[in-house]
Amino acid sequence: MREVVFLVLAERPGHLEVQAETLPIRITAPTLEELQHQAREALIEHLGPAHCTVRVRVRRGPTAAVSSIRPVVRPGALCC
Repeated sequence: MREVVFLVLAERPGHLEVQAETLPIRITAPTLEELQHQAREALIEHLGPAHCTVRVRVRRGPTAAVSSIRPVVRPGALCC
């Protein structure tokens, strides 16, 4: 399983901004829950069906993980 790490660039109440370390994906969201949704959508757009095999991590600093976002398979989505 691949892992995509998103580094927090800006964090204040109602605003989270992250950048993927290895992919050209930058996301802005008001909450961590919305950030999880946006990360999933960005991976679907960037990787296509392969997004199902990717674990997403959000980090505030070089080592501290904020969360681990598990892949969510939509009904009818094929992950091979």
